[in-house]
Amino acid sequence: MPTPTIVAESLVKRFGRHRALDGVNLEVPRGHILGLLGPNGAGKTTTVRVLSTLLAADSGRAEVAGYDCATEPAAVRSTMGLSGQYTSLDENLTGRENLHLVARLYGYSRARARERAARQLDRFGLTDAAHRRAGGYSGGMRRRLDLGGALIADPRVVVLDEPTTGLDPRARRDTWETVRGLVADGTTVLLTTQYLEEADQLADSIAVIDHGRVIATGAPAELKRRVRGERVEIVLADPADAPRTVHLLAGVGPSVSEAEPGRVELVTRDGSRALLEVLHRLERAGIPVADAGTRKPSLDDVFLSLTGQSGVDQPDTTDDPAPAGALS
Repeated sequence: MPTPTIVAESLVKRFGRHRALDGVNLEVPRGHILGLLGPNGAGKTTTVRVLSTLLAADSGRAEVAGYDCATEPAAVRSTMGLSGQYTSLDENLTGRENLHLVARLYGYSRARARERAARQLDRFGLTDAAHRRAGGYSGGMRRRLDLGGALIADPRVVVLDEPTTGLDPRARRDTWETVRGLVADGTTVLLTTQYLEEADQLADSIAVIDHGRVIATGAPAELKRRVRGERVEIVLADPADAPRTVHLLAGVGPSVSEAEPGRVELVTRDGSRALLEVLHRLERAGIPVADAGTRKPSLDDVFLSLTGQSGVDQPDTTDDPAPAGALS
């Protein structure tokens, strides 16, 4: 087996009495995207900060590109690009000046720094705004500029912590294509996200973390196969009918619940047969249906079955009390 590019062994990190990491183990091969999923406060951001040398673990071992995060932090940083939850931009500088500064901090000459900055501005569609102060950028533009800085030195390892938060759907998909291009060139990516579609689209494998521990790992398809049963989804014409519908459908499958206002979900072994039974019962009861159908388990079902929570499209801001930071 090839040597993994990212290794975490039995990582423990405490903040006072709170055990943010409780023995985290991870391995990420070269040219691989690992999606790190978990509810708010699970330990995702703490893991990222330890691997990027922004925090020291209390015990355990972390290694990136063959370098020990505790004893060789400068070497780790030289191989890594990091885009955190919050953009690390100087709002008084223009977009071009921000990227030029990052390139100079990486040790490039002034001429090479200008070339690198121009390349990233073009790559992320910011050339027309290059002369504007970053403080006047929209949230999506700020995120793209931050990603440009993280990738300016063509790092061997890229850590993306909630990388598409605040981006519109088109910009998010453009970012996905950029990440896929990195991996095609052999870059290793550690991705934390709460957009489960993003993890499904990008990740070669997924690690689910909860209460500071990795509780499941595998490819997205493999994890979805572990969640048994099909789902029957009913969208009611009147959301007020949901409690009555849940009671009426009890027994059609192993479980039935109101997944969200006006949408009832039923887990069953035979989706087609259960759907016919559901529609028949609702018709007899005079409960109007706006939409109905069956589907296979999704990553959201995996997330729910493992953590007891549904995936939510919002950034993780409660992981630990440590301040956000950037590589330097």
